[in-house]
Amino acid sequence: MKKKAYILCTVLAALCMMACSGKEKKQNTDVLKVTTETVCLSSDAAPASYVGVVEEGTSVAVSFTGMGMIRQVHVSEGQAVRKGQLLAEMDKTQAENALAMAQATHKQATDALERMKKLHENKSLADMKWVEVQSKVEQAEASLSAARKMLEDCSIHAPIDGVVGKKSLSAGETALPSQPVVSILSIRKLKVKVSIPEREIAVISPSTPSSLTIEALNGKQVSGGAIEKGVVADAATHTYDIRINIDNPDSDILPGMVAKVALSGQTGQQGMYLPIRAVQQTAGGNLFVWTMADGKAHRSNVSVGQTIGDRIQILSGLSEGDKVIVEGYQKVSEGTRVTNGKLKTEN
Repeated sequence: MKKKAYILCTVLAALCMMACSGKEKKQNTDVLKVTTETVCLSSDAAPASYVGVVEEGTSVAVSFTGMGMIRQVHVSEGQAVRKGQLLAEMDKTQAENALAMAQATHKQATDALERMKKLHENKSLADMKWVEVQSKVEQAEASLSAARKMLEDCSIHAPIDGVVGKKSLSAGETALPSQPVVSILSIRKLKVKVSIPEREIAVISPSTPSSLTIEALNGKQVSGGAIEKGVVADAATHTYDIRINIDNPDSDILPGMVAKVALSGQTGQQGMYLPIRAVQQTAGGNLFVWTMADGKAHRSNVSVGQTIGDRIQILSGLSEGDKVIVEGYQKVSEGTRVTNGKLKTEN
C-alpha cells in the first residue's frame, strides 16, 4: 500500500513539473518583439519630402489671326527660339491679291483727289463733291492698311524667348483663326507643382525654405524660391497644389521632369515628434500610442499638434525618454509582454 502511494506521488510530481514547464514555455513564447522610438525634444522637425513635377514659367500659344493653308513651319518641338523669330508662314496668295487691289484703289482715289483739288481751289467744284472725294481717299487708305495687316498676319513670330513646347499644325494643313500652331514655353524661370495633404498645408508659407533634386539631371540640386499656395482642394485626394518658383539659368531643367522636394518645417519650435503611424485612434475619437515600460505594453492617451511630412508633434501624454512602440503595435494590448527588437532614437 505504501509502495502504491509512493508511485502515485511520483507521477503527480512529474505531471506538475511538466505542467509548470509547459506554462513557462508558453509564457516565453507570448513575448512579442516590437520596435520602439525614444521620445526626445528637438528644436525643429525633419524636412518633409514630396514628389513634384516641373512646369514651364510661361506658356504662349501662337496662332494665325485668319484662315488659310500653312505653307511652312520653320521650327520643331524642343527648339530654342528668340523673341521675334519667324515661326510659320501661311499661303500669301490671297493676301497679296487683296493688297494689290487695295493699292490700285488707293492710287485711283489719290489721283482723283489731286485733280479735284485744283477745281475746288478754283471754286469750280461743289463742297459736297469735294467731301465725297476726300472720303474715298480715306476709305482707300483704310483698305490699304487692312490689306497690309492681312499680309503681315500670314507670318507669325515668337512673342517671347523660350523653347517650342508643342507643334500642333504642319505644312499643308488649314489653320483656323486663333487655332494654336505652336506653343512657346519660357523655361528660364520654372515652377514645380507639388500636392500637399490638407493636414500639412497650414504650416507652408510663401517663404518656407525648400530644396529640389532633379533625378533626370544626375541628381542636380536646386534651391526653391517663393511658394504659391492653391486655395481649392482636390475633391478626391484632399490635397492642395503648391507651386515652387525656381531659376533655370542653364535651361537644362525641362517641363515634365520629376523633382524630389524637401520642405523645411517651422524652425525654432521645440517639441516631441513621432511617426504618424504610431498614433492610433479609438472608436470614440481619442488618440493614443503604445509605450513599453518594464517589459510590458501600455496605452497612453496623447494630444497632437502640427504634422511635418510623415511625423506629428506630440503636445501632451508623453515625457522625454518614454519608449513608444512604432512597429509591431498592431498585435499588442494592455499588459502584453514585449521585447525591443530594434531601438530607434530620433534627434
